[in-house]
Amino acid sequence: MQTKHFVTDPKHLVEASLKSLCLVQPDLTLDIENKTIYSPKRKDGVSQVSIISGGGAGHEPSFTGFVGDGLLSAAVSGSVFASPSSRQVLNAIENVDASKGVLVTVMRYTGDVLNFGVALEKARARNPDMKIEMLVVGDDVAVTRSRAGKVGRRGIAGTVLVHKVTGAMAAAGFGLDDTVRVGQLAAKNLVSVGVSLNRVHVPGRPVESDIEKTPGSDDIELGMGIHNETGCGRRNGTDAEAPSIVKEMLQQLLDSNDHDRNYLPQKTPEMVLLVNNLGALSVLELGAIVTEVAEQLQRDYKVKVVRLYAGTFMTSLDGPGFSISLLNVVETGVSKSLIELLDAPSNARGWSSLTTQGESTKRQNGTSAQITKPDNEGETQADQLAYDADLVDSRLRAGLKAVIDSEPEVTKYDDIVGDGDCGTTLKRGAEAILNQIAKTPPTGVIALLSLITSTVEDTMDGTSGALYSIFLNSLLHHVKLAANQASAADTTFWKKALSAALSALSKYTPAQVGDRTMMDALIPFAETLRSTGDLRAASSAAQEGATKTKDMRPALGRTVYIGDEDAWLGKIPDPGAYGLSKFFEGLSST
Repeated sequence: MQTKHFVTDPKHLVEASLKSLCLVQPDLTLDIENKTIYSPKRKDGVSQVSIISGGGAGHEPSFTGFVGDGLLSAAVSGSVFASPSSRQVLNAIENVDASKGVLVTVMRYTGDVLNFGVALEKARARNPDMKIEMLVVGDDVAVTRSRAGKVGRRGIAGTVLVHKVTGAMAAAGFGLDDTVRVGQLAAKNLVSVGVSLNRVHVPGRPVESDIEKTPGSDDIELGMGIHNETGCGRRNGTDAEAPSIVKEMLQQLLDSNDHDRNYLPQKTPEMVLLVNNLGALSVLELGAIVTEVAEQLQRDYKVKVVRLYAGTFMTSLDGPGFSISLLNVVETGVSKSLIELLDAPSNARGWSSLTTQGESTKRQNGTSAQITKPDNEGETQADQLAYDADLVDSRLRAGLKAVIDSEPEVTKYDDIVGDGDCGTTLKRGAEAILNQIAKTPPTGVIALLSLITSTVEDTMDGTSGALYSIFLNSLLHHVKLAANQASAADTTFWKKALSAALSALSKYTPAQVGDRTMMDALIPFAETLRSTGDLRAASSAAQEGATKTKDMRPALGRTVYIGDEDAWLGKIPDPGAYGLSKFFEGLSST
């Protein structure tokens, strides 16, 4: 595992990489504040369906490298291995041409689905006439049906083929309904699996936890996720050499008798093959693997590969591995065949070398263009609810400080059962709220909640950031409505507000008590507060709920993919539930 980097600040790393895209392709537009790349308008002035995608940084050229003619209209980047916030995505939605409709395409990771979903719902609410749809792609077969449960398949490199097909549909003038339908058809007929020689190290993070999980010197990891998630097994010796490992990977992709992994409706005689470099394989070695895959497909499965794409499409930073994706060649039901859509031209650098250089604009060095931003919500509403400002302030500060102090412990837990960013995400949000309160002290309940909500949206990414944003936006909405009928923000007021926010959150996540998520702390807190009106009792219920997660097998979240439960079951609580319980503990301590 490579632990040395030329750029060690992950924030600077992501922003500098985005700027480079506009340096090499000057017709692109960069909104650096929202980490979003936009394609230029069509030179013929014709409107088309706009396609937006994105996800965590670290998978380049996905997704920002696929912005261009015939592919994406915009791509939104999060921090390394963390989804962008809903606020970033909403900016993108409101800055593309929506006259023919908008397609939002995401890989199936909880944080991406939630954050992009929140933005989509907000966009619909703000503009009821907008036609906008979401397409979620999950193509990874490494995690079996029984193992994936409610979560479903992860999205990996095969997603690029869905982008290409839908991008070509939009460029050819097809409407939103047809574009979505053909995109769904491609996703349904798509399977992928990956393998890696080693884990990767995220710049700026401690290396100890990654080293602990590193495969042995002779081992490779089959089915390893693109965020360092543990795979479905390790192989060594001759089983780890190309002929054997490719054979096993193709079995997982194509064995119709493997009912736990057989995701293809059927295997068509003709297929599209994509062999993807996860970041660090030499061109020489990737070439040998491409040959091995193609020969085994023809010899053992009688598959005719009608299009073969080999190269670097979706990375895991500098992952020393590769993935195989197979796409059935099926009828599209429109005047363009699947192959014609894949063959359609695109100048996006991530798909192929530029055939024509975009005309340079007056922007220099990838500087930001003028981007419209959503208005801040709720800040002008009269805020006359009576409340004990000193008590609320002291409790909030105590809760946030408890979150900050718990970061090392939460990070340690998440290094074992997640991807290691839960603690730093919570700490970043808590510190930012404290800074904003000090900078602009709120003058009422609505102003305080507005400040907290907007700060969380700006500073907390990933799954937890999306869940908190949904919950807080709903809480703020209810408080604004209830403020017209209530005179004081008392316990009864907050009990009703919490119930309304929980109800809204349930529309975006199926998580309940027992699924080993932050809901194991949040729901007991809200229910106990609702039934007793006692903040300390509610906090104790949240702490008890978080502790119980130690003995729970995960039903949702990234832990589902990690496996090796016997190593941590009964010892490690869910990091999100534990971190939230610490906030409630601090909140009730004064």
